Amino acid sequence: MTNTVFVVGLGPGGPQFLTAQAQSALTQAEVLCGYTVYLDLVRPYFPEKEYYSTGMTQEIDRCRWALETARHGKVVALVCSGDAGVYGMASPLLELAEQFPEVAVEVVPGLTAALSGGAVLGAPLAHDFCVISLSDRLTPWAVIERRLAAAAMGDFCVALYNPSSKGRPDYLARACLLYTSDAADEEDSVDLGGRRIHKKKKKKIHRACDNEKEDADGEQ
Repeated sequence: MTNTVFVVGLGPGGPQFLTAQAQSALTQAEVLCGYTVYLDLVRPYFPEKEYYSTGMTQEIDRCRWALETARHGKVVALVCSGDAGVYGMASPLLELAEQFPEVAVEVVPGLTAALSGGAVLGAPLAHDFCVISLSDRLTPWAVIERRLAAAAMGDFCVALYNPSSKGRPDYLARACLLYTSDAADEEDSVDLGGRRIHKKKKKKIHRACDNEKEDADGEQ
């Protein structure tokens, strides 16, 4: 197999979370490409591979490099955390791949944070749910806010991705407060990283969100 790019979701980080398909793709690849932090997760298990890494906000450069390298006959694995199709690298790569018709692209799914996080919390997504990214790099905050409000009105279980960063340290707290203030049932409760809190206790929720943002990280 040549002229191929695998887009591989690594799951939440540990090797035990890799799917068999992801393991196979990484084994077949001659070159592993990705964000520096994610490559460091797999480097110990594939020390013989060639690596190409970039920092944050360079997703398009990564995709283009992977496709260019595959066009010259290499098998490339473009890695990302979680699932490649959920706020991952599959979408930008497939958009660019139209310019590289000689390159085959295979999207390899992985375990996304909504599922792994639910398992850790003991809160499986057993009914309707939605995922919302709090990153405003591509989506204005006003749009994100409307989506949060709509999810609250619809009584959806919500998994928040890209919760905070140095440039938006208060977004998680703002999202939590918006969600709880719009909820119809005052007696319902929310789970914030393992803290089960009644929605009517908004000050306590605010403190919980403030604490959570210190531990929240992500590429976006």
